Amino acid sequence: FNRNCHGEETQLKIIEINPYMLGTMARGATDYPFWHRNLGIKGPGLYYADSEGGRLKETRFSVGSGSPYAYGVLDNGYWYDMSIEEAAELARRSIYHATFHNGASGGVASVYYVGPNGWKKLFGDDVGELHCHYYPVMPSTVELEMVEVAGA
Repeated sequence: FNRNCHGEETQLKIIEINPYMLGTMARGATDYPFWHRNLGIKGPGLYYADSEGGRLKETRFSVGSGSPYAYGVLDNGYWYDMSIEEAAELARRSIYHATFHNGASGGVASVYYVGPNGWKKLFGDDVGELHCHYYPVMPSTVELEMVEVAGA
């Protein structure tokens, strides 16, 4: 579960349907049996299923209120034939930026790899900790001088 800005549990963002299929959901129910019957038989792929029943297959998607921020990172960093590690780090960074710049987002940045042998979870990082990872806080000159004076 993710937590909203009030610390309340919200719903799961990634649902592990079977060893070969993952689903995502935001604020509503989804027809996972339909996905299993109609999308799962096509092999590894990334699909977007909208609320009207439409399906799109693509190499990358970002949905939700933070998606414009995630797309900024994805569009800047994506290239064809990325390694799994490079793509996973790009995904983690895009999720972080989506949650950092969007007050309605938060929780955990979960990154999965889905391939011919099923899925594997690569990351499950708290977005608050990712902020320190991407933007480490360095003490200011004044703070460093205060420490030196206190130790003298």
